Amino acid sequence: MTEPVIITGDGEAARGGPPHSKSPARGRDEEFESFVRARGHALLRTGYLLTGDRQLAEDLVQSTLARTHRAWQRLHESGNAEAYARKVMYHLQVSWGRKRRMAEADPETMPEPGGDDGTEALTLRLSVKQAMLRLGARQRAVLVLRFFEDRSVEDSARILGCSVGTVKSQTAKALARLRLLAPELAEIAGIDERTAR
Repeated sequence: MTEPVIITGDGEAARGGPPHSKSPARGRDEEFESFVRARGHALLRTGYLLTGDRQLAEDLVQSTLARTHRAWQRLHESGNAEAYARKVMYHLQVSWGRKRRMAEADPETMPEPGGDDGTEALTLRLSVKQAMLRLGARQRAVLVLRFFEDRSVEDSARILGCSVGTVKSQTAKALARLRLLAPELAEIAGIDERTAR
């Protein structure tokens, strides 16, 4: 039987019962809300790196948090909520990538390397974003884990639910494809072939 909902004088909804009692479910919900407040921005940033689009990133995080909330009681007890949320996020992104291919960037729109007027960093950022969007979902996930989140090969394999060899091969293939898609990244970043090896 559920507790009655009482609307307080300030318009807030409150559950019936003794004023200072806290049900276990309410305590878990508050802990989940606290988790979202504390880690939501980091999850959104990762979602953006995976999708390249703010709205898609928000959708990805929303779906991830919905699944995380459903498993919250189990996660709360084990203390692995963020690891679970990130794993769900990567799996959802790969699944979405299979269902609908992300829009590919037109190579003609790649910006030219800029000068010393502060556009160099922006040019690099746009080039990386456009090149990343042209990778497959799994390759993009591997690069985000390995290079943006600085995860080890083993961590990446555990999060993605695949073998260490798969992470290594996907990383190598993704980097090779990036070199083909955006050779200007090496020039912009000041990397030549000798230092990239």
